[in-house]
Amino acid sequence: MEKLKFFFLFAVIISTLSFAQESSVQKADTTGFYNLSDVVISATKTSTLTTELANSISIIDSSEIANKKKVSLFDLLKTEYGLSTLQFGPLGGLGTISIRGSNAGHSLVLIDGVEMNLPSESSNLYDFANLPSESIDKIEILRGPQSTLYGSDALAGVVNIVTKKGIGSPKLLLSAEAGTYDSYKGSAGLSGNFGNLNYLLSFSRTQSDGFSAAGKNYGNTEKDGYEGNQLFSRIGLDFNKNSGLNFYVRFTKANTDLDQFGGEFGDDPTYKYNLEEFTGRAEGFFKLLNDFWEQKIGASFYRNLRNYNYDSTLFNPLSSNSNYDGRKIKIDWQNKFHLSDGHILSFGAETELEQAKIYFYSLSEFGSYESILPMSETYTSGIYLQDQFNIEKRIFATAGIRYDHHTKFGGAFTFRVAPAFIFWESGTKIKATIGSGFKAPSIVYLYDLFFGNENLNPETSIGFDVGVEQFIWSSGISIGLNYFNNDFTDLIGLDENFKSINIDNAKTEGIEFFSKIHSFDFISIKLNYTYTSAVDRSVSSLEFGRKLLRRPTHRASFFADYIISDRANINFELIYVGEKDDKNFSNFPVERIKLNAYTLINIAGHYKLFDFIKMFARVENILDSEYEDVYGYGTPGLSAFAGLKLTIY
Repeated sequence: MEKLKFFFLFAVIISTLSFAQESSVQKADTTGFYNLSDVVISATKTSTLTTELANSISIIDSSEIANKKKVSLFDLLKTEYGLSTLQFGPLGGLGTISIRGSNAGHSLVLIDGVEMNLPSESSNLYDFANLPSESIDKIEILRGPQSTLYGSDALAGVVNIVTKKGIGSPKLLLSAEAGTYDSYKGSAGLSGNFGNLNYLLSFSRTQSDGFSAAGKNYGNTEKDGYEGNQLFSRIGLDFNKNSGLNFYVRFTKANTDLDQFGGEFGDDPTYKYNLEEFTGRAEGFFKLLNDFWEQKIGASFYRNLRNYNYDSTLFNPLSSNSNYDGRKIKIDWQNKFHLSDGHILSFGAETELEQAKIYFYSLSEFGSYESILPMSETYTSGIYLQDQFNIEKRIFATAGIRYDHHTKFGGAFTFRVAPAFIFWESGTKIKATIGSGFKAPSIVYLYDLFFGNENLNPETSIGFDVGVEQFIWSSGISIGLNYFNNDFTDLIGLDENFKSINIDNAKTEGIEFFSKIHSFDFISIKLNYTYTSAVDRSVSSLEFGRKLLRRPTHRASFFADYIISDRANINFELIYVGEKDDKNFSNFPVERIKLNAYTLINIAGHYKLFDFIKMFARVENILDSEYEDVYGYGTPGLSAFAGLKLTIY
């Protein structure tokens, strides 16, 4: 009954607002407008200017990616507001993000439409450790519950990664760099277009001797190295302006040295992690009825293979070998109906098969232990409806509903409403969003022979934010402030018998300040600050009312990019991470501790020696700050890297 009431109310609101629209009045472009408004797709699954969206969304564009010279995409996320990042040790160690104080598995990660969250991991998180920055054109970070468009895993937000498209005459790109920790990276790429055919093919290899994953301050000295290879291709064929095909293929193979745990006696020279990951996607798009009806049909395949093994050492009598095999197959169909200028009605349907199998074996002085999860699977199918419109180019609104059906828990209903009002005369935007999200229990939580529970319900969230943005068109400045509030319920935990149950709840709220300056052709600045309160609200837990672990209350960043000339560029990055709580899990009983605040300063730049060759360098952690993101795990000190990039036409 409550669902029927909501559907009725939703239909009345949409109908009223839609019929209330008069002929749209096109506002005259103001000086600097397009410098402040990027086009994004993830917020509504349609190409929309950020100025016209209520969503809290930020973009890392191709120029910022190129100028920062980061090795991995993970490092690019560290200056974004509303996000906190964690890495367990050096390059190759587990890298996760938290959006607005949520769990790592509460954010959906997409690469060219392929869902990357791990189906064979209990929380379905995504590990950013093995994603190099090559071939990445743009990163969109969308905050708040997004299940209405994206289904499961989008409880707290979405990170949408878009790769480069081959364009122009054929060109070969070669790049190489070297630096601290005996680190080396090389890449090669071929891209361009031939008539209606566009293509991009790239290969990159990264290796490093690294440093101890278990922190050196606890007496650990053994280096934990990394080597990773990635092959990527994107091929597109445009039959005409109304139809075409795109194909994406990505293969990653990596080997990483790990340590058993952080803190004292954490070193383990025998602990190895091997990864193989494959993704593929094919999609077709076409327009009908004079662009009135636009469709996209896609099919994706994803497979992640992980192996962990270690032998007995002085401080660890165990030996172990474990294998994780996770797969996803997804088919999606999206329809957009352009009812009038600025009024788009979207309808979509998706179905996804997730599979996982796990083998775990350990041997100790007490004997052997074996655990096997045979190939298990779940199906999820969903449909959604979204209306996106504006009234006289002043009121912009998006509203949507979705229903998903899962083979185990049944149905999940989600919604999202996001209105914004722009005062063009003063350059002021007032915005708000409210929505719900859900996360299906992982295959591990459902079917594991030891702690699995096939009667689990989905984890759920409801969140809202309100905010204001001020645009100073003529100066190319934008400033914004958001308040956000999220309630997470039915989170999965373990009972006294170590069985998975829906037992935990959490609440996060906070403030986000963000600003961008593109005042001149030679400089751009981003200044952000986030205050986050993330609290455990699980009534039956001993942690009730306490801070969630590893979420800093205060986080700030500053990034300035300065174009010295048409041949030279330099940029400066400052990251401040406030104090946060953690636990020392290597001791019993486990104790709660504080991790100190820290500040990182990084600098990077390039100089174009000739039109076809560029020299670049970066220095990270200039202050050589000693800090911890995760208790007991090492972090890099003062580091320097330099290299060359060659472009052959």
